[in-house]
Amino acid sequence: MRTPIQTLLNERILVMDGAMGSLIQSWQLQEPDFRGSVYTEHPHPLKGCNDVLSVTRPDVIGAIHRQYLEAGADLIETNTFNANAVSLADYGLEDQAYVLNVASAQVARAAADAQEAVDGKPRYVLGSMGPTTRTASISPDVSNPALRSVTFLELVAAFRDQACGLIDGGADVLMPETSIDTLNLKAALYAIEEVFAERGERIPVMVSATITDASGRILSGQTLEAFWVSVAPYPLLAVSLNCALGAAQMRPHLEALHRVAPVFLSCYPNAGLPNEMGGYDESPEAMADILKDYAADGLLNIVGGCCG
Repeated sequence: MRTPIQTLLNERILVMDGAMGSLIQSWQLQEPDFRGSVYTEHPHPLKGCNDVLSVTRPDVIGAIHRQYLEAGADLIETNTFNANAVSLADYGLEDQAYVLNVASAQVARAAADAQEAVDGKPRYVLGSMGPTTRTASISPDVSNPALRSVTFLELVAAFRDQACGLIDGGADVLMPETSIDTLNLKAALYAIEEVFAERGERIPVMVSATITDASGRILSGQTLEAFWVSVAPYPLLAVSLNCALGAAQMRPHLEALHRVAPVFLSCYPNAGLPNEMGGYDESPEAMADILKDYAADGLLNIVGGCCG
């Protein structure tokens, strides 16, 4: 029987994978890659819809997972950041959410199991659940602050499909991540709890928030302390910070979480702040030095990388 992830977290720091999107870009895939043999007649362009590649180019996604596993990752994230009906609607694929999540989890599960069979070291699949392309708390129109582009119940329905697909595909942990709006995150957690209740079983859940600037607040305006109060009623394995900032800029915010959250802590920052071309310049060595200090100071239990 595989060692429970909670047991390992009590013994050592676990290593997550890193960026998925930038490695997909390195393959220079074109429209036929995104369509494959499944979506040849789809009426909308699909290039850029990375989530669909778990169906049309599972070899690419599997190869990326293997790179991280061979480099020593304990945890790999599914290729499902936007595999929810709200986000997939941009490509006319909202009815494919469950299928894409099952496929992505299966690709990650196969890669993790294969590496575990080689070296006997347990590997875990994190079911990535991004924040969607819409927010429940923020108006998309500055002249109409009451306007919302999505409802709480629409988000719940989207996250339910995603959670079911990830579980059915073999994810070990569900991870709503890159949370910029706590109401979106609460919709995800509500959906997850509904799924657990219906199935009569549960798997661990971890959440990750995104600080958008030096103010220490997420995009919808909450401080990290308020963010934690909002999600604390849910039984969580870990709380995390990811994206937006480089490793050096994460420290005060990680310390703030450390003070208030009595759960495991995770951090997977960007490779520095984006440059004027939208790229990331921080070297792996510089990032590792900063994160090493965080580990020495007891500020993290899970560590990885995000954009770049």
